[in-house]
Amino acid sequence: MSNKIFKWIMWALIAITVVIVVWGFTAGFNASGDAPVSTLLNWAYIMTFAAIAIVVIGGIAITAANNPKALIKMGIGLIVVAAICVIAYATASGSQAVGLVGDQPGHFALKLSDTILNLTYFISAVAILAIVVGEIISSIRNK
Repeated sequence: MSNKIFKWIMWALIAITVVIVVWGFTAGFNASGDAPVSTLLNWAYIMTFAAIAIVVIGGIAITAANNPKALIKMGIGLIVVAAICVIAYATASGSQAVGLVGDQPGHFALKLSDTILNLTYFISAVAILAIVVGEIISSIRNK
């Protein structure tokens, strides 16, 4: 039963996203001002924060039910992730958007966008490093 609920929620979120994207393209991102871009960015923020909240709350609930002692490791992991996010926020410049015609977004929106970009760069670098190190370890073990 819960599988069907999750499936319908997923389809609803996809439909909302498609409607927002189509509206943004039909309204014209430059012709009608900042509304399509702001709406798209706000929706992306909502989806990102909702996904993070669901993963954290779901992970805590599942871990607490299956192995309560593992909550300590999970807490340490959450602290590390929070520290990485704080570092990404602290290093985000929040500078004005270059080449933007029209009003600049607010400082908070610029800072948050830069933070997400910094996190994306960091996660991409970690993924590439994990691939390279994994291949090196795999080749050493298969010798």
